[in-house]
Amino acid sequence: MALYKYIRQSWQDDSDAAKALWRERLIAWRREPASLRLERPTRLDRARSVGYRAKPGVLVVRQRVSRGSHWREDWSGGRHSSNSFIRKFLAMNYRQIAEQRANKAFPNCEVLNSYYVTQDGKHYWFEVILVDRAHPSVLADSQLRGVALQRGRAARGLTSAARVARGLRQKGRGAEKVRQKYRPKQWN
Repeated sequence: MALYKYIRQSWQDDSDAAKALWRERLIAWRREPASLRLERPTRLDRARSVGYRAKPGVLVVRQRVSRGSHWREDWSGGRHSSNSFIRKFLAMNYRQIAEQRANKAFPNCEVLNSYYVTQDGKHYWFEVILVDRAHPSVLADSQLRGVALQRGRAARGLTSAARVARGLRQKGRGAEKVRQKYRPKQWN
């Protein structure tokens, strides 16, 4: 078996030692800031499979996102429409929210991809792979340059997590009501 297959299998480990290790990690991670730049990915196999490469200009950020429903920030005070609700109904998944927040913390970078790391009762943790838009080694790489030149990928729904939320994973028969509706221009 190859190295990454062993790494992948180690994430399935359910022993007491692995549980103790994760307990210690989560205690430490809860004290960290919500967006934290890392030296190297926690899940190397997953990071490599979604496009990470250990080169200058490519960085990894561990992003914490709160679990549960999405609520409006400040509901008290003032009048509001009877149609508005306290709870938000977002058409986004937590991974997409994590990508947008990591991109906001590092505005000179673009989101390449992201992956799930762990969760507890209160939070999700994702690792987001970011590409520095102006780094010479990124601009010299043909694949990374294409990502770096797409401004606002996470905000415009062009990342992998956003494409899942937008229903763009399926094509053809059976996906007629999942994908976005084609709306031709209206001529007046």
